[in-house]
Amino acid sequence: MSNFLERLEQGTLLIDGAMGTMLHARGIGFDQCFDQLNLNQPSSVADIHREYIEAGAQVIITNTFGANRFKLGKHGLQEQVAEINRAGVELARRVIAASYKDVLIAGDVGPLGVRIAPFGRVKPEEARAAFVEQMRALKEAGADLILIETMSDLYEIQEAIRAARESSTLPVAATVTFTRDDRTLLGDDPIMVARTLAQAGAEVIGVNCSGGPSQLLRILKQMKQAVPEGKFWVKPNAGWPEQVGGRIMYPADPEYFGEYAVSLRESGANVIGGCCGTTPQHIAAMKRALETAPVPSVDLITILPVDELTEEPVEQPTQFAQKLAEGKFTISVEMDPPRGLSTHKLIAGASLLQDAGADVINVADSPMARMRMSAWAVCDVIQRKLGVEVTLHFPTRGRNLLRVQGDLLAAHAIGLRNIFVVMGDPTSIGDYPEAMDNYDLVPSGLIKLIKQGFNQGLDHSGTSIGQPTNFFVGAALNLCPPDLENEIRNLHRKMNAGADFFLTQPIYRPEDGLNLLNAYEARHGKFEKPILAGILPLVNAKHANFLHNEVPGVFIPEAARKRIEAAGGAENGVKVGVELSVELIRQIKSWAHGIYIMPQFHRYDIVAEIVEAVK
Repeated sequence: MSNFLERLEQGTLLIDGAMGTMLHARGIGFDQCFDQLNLNQPSSVADIHREYIEAGAQVIITNTFGANRFKLGKHGLQEQVAEINRAGVELARRVIAASYKDVLIAGDVGPLGVRIAPFGRVKPEEARAAFVEQMRALKEAGADLILIETMSDLYEIQEAIRAARESSTLPVAATVTFTRDDRTLLGDDPIMVARTLAQAGAEVIGVNCSGGPSQLLRILKQMKQAVPEGKFWVKPNAGWPEQVGGRIMYPADPEYFGEYAVSLRESGANVIGGCCGTTPQHIAAMKRALETAPVPSVDLITILPVDELTEEPVEQPTQFAQKLAEGKFTISVEMDPPRGLSTHKLIAGASLLQDAGADVINVADSPMARMRMSAWAVCDVIQRKLGVEVTLHFPTRGRNLLRVQGDLLAAHAIGLRNIFVVMGDPTSIGDYPEAMDNYDLVPSGLIKLIKQGFNQGLDHSGTSIGQPTNFFVGAALNLCPPDLENEIRNLHRKMNAGADFFLTQPIYRPEDGLNLLNAYEARHGKFEKPILAGILPLVNAKHANFLHNEVPGVFIPEAARKRIEAAGGAENGVKVGVELSVELIRQIKSWAHGIYIMPQFHRYDIVAEIVEAVK
C-alpha cells in the first residue's frame, strides 16, 4: 500500500489509456467479452500493456473492467470470475517484468451492469458480494491497488468501496463518470460526488470517461474545491464520440491531450491518464508535456469557488437526437402525470419501460385538459431517479408569450432538452371548462421561437438570453387527416420553422404513412425529418370499436377488428392487441424511424411486451 501512496507524494503519476478502444482497433467486436481475452487471446492484451508502458505509463490498468459475476454471466462465464481476474493481473505482471520498468498495476473494477436498490432489484449486499469476489482475486494475484471506475450510481460505488475494504488492504481509487451537463446519470454534481467518495474512504477520488479534457478539468476544479485535501485521479475521454463510416471516432488528438495534462496537474490532479478513444500516442504526448512543463508549487495550485468556474460546458445533442441521427429505430413511450402527489406508480412504470428497452419517455401535459401534476416536475423526477431521457410535451394552450418563454427557460434549467410542441387539448373538454384557453403562438410559431430564437441565444424580442438553449424540438403529425391539403400545409410550416422530429397520432394501417409522405413529396420534395409512428395497443373489441367510430383520424381495418373480437376474453384481447401492434411495427419500418407508444389504461406491462418484441 505504501508504494503507491508514497509515489503519489513524489509527483503526478501517469497512467495508461483505453484498453477497449485498442482491442476494438485490432478487430475484436463489441459483442465479445473483452475480459475473457485474458484467457483466450492474452497476446492481444499483453501487446497493448506493452505499448502503454513504452509510451511512459507508470501505472497500467488490468483488462478486468467487466470481470464481475453479473457481466460475465451474460457470456456464460460467471463461474470464471476468479480465473479471469487473476489472469488479468498475472498478464500485466509478466509484461512489466519483461520491460524492466517500475510500473504499478491497478486492478480494474467497473460497474456491475445491473441496477442496485433503490433503483434496481439487486440488493446492496448482493452487489457488495460480487465486488468482493472480483477484488479478492485481483488482490491475491498481486495488484498494487484497486481502481473502481466509470461509476454513475453513488449507492453502487459506495458498496464497491466497502467491498474493497472488506477484501484487502490495498489502496483504493474511486472515480465517477458524468454526463454533458456535469452531473451523473442520477443527477449528482461533482461537489456531492467528491464528498461522498472521500467520506466512503477512498484514498484517491476523481473522474473518468465522461467528455474530453476540458470538461474533466472543470469537474476536477469543483471536486478540489469540495475536498481540498484530497488526492485526485483524472482520465478523460478523447472528446465526445462520433460515428464516422460505421466506426466510433474520438476527435481529441494526442497534442491536445498533452496541453491539458499540464493544466490538470496544475489544478491538483495526482494521477492522469486517458479513457475511451485514447491510445499510446496520447499517453506519450502527455508524458512529454509533463516532463517539459515546470511543476507548480502546491501553494500555487488555485482552488476556485464553484461560482467562479465560469466556463460553460459545450452542449451536445440528446441521446434521443443522436439515436435518430444514427438511423437507429427509436422507441418512445407516453406517460401521463399523476392526479395527486404520489409518483411511486409513475416511477415503477417508467422503470419497467426502461428495463424493457424504451429509449425515451414522453410526458404528457394535462392530457384531455384534466388537472394533473406539472409535466416538468414529472420529467425531472424520471430523469433524476431513473437516468432515462424524457421528452416534455409543451402545449401552447393557455400560455401567453411571457409564460411560454419563462417556461422554456425553466425547462432548460432543470435539464430538459427534448420538447414536443402541440396545441394542447381545449379546456372546454376537461375538468375546468371555464379556464382561460388563450394563446399567443400556434405550434409552428413556438417551434420557430425555440429553434430560431432560444437555440440561437435570443428571446422573441431579439434580446440576448446569454447562453443559447439546446432544445431538440418535435411536432405533431396526423397521417390520416380528414383534410389532407391542410395537414400538408401545417406540416410544411413546421418543417420551415425548424422541427427536428415528428410524432404521429395512432395508426393501424401501414400504408397511411407512405400515402402522406408521397403526397408531401409531390408538393414540397422529399420529407427529410424522422417520424415516430403512433402506436396505441388495442385491449378488446369494445376499445377497438370506440376508437374506430368515435375518434377522428383513427381508422382500424376491419380484419384487425374481427381478430380482436374473435379473441373473446380480456387477456386474449390484450394478447391479440399486442400481436397486431408488433405486426404493424414491423410493416412500417420501411418509412418510420421509430414508434411512439401510447399505453391504454396505464397498462405499461403491455407496452413492455411490445417493446421487447420489436427492440
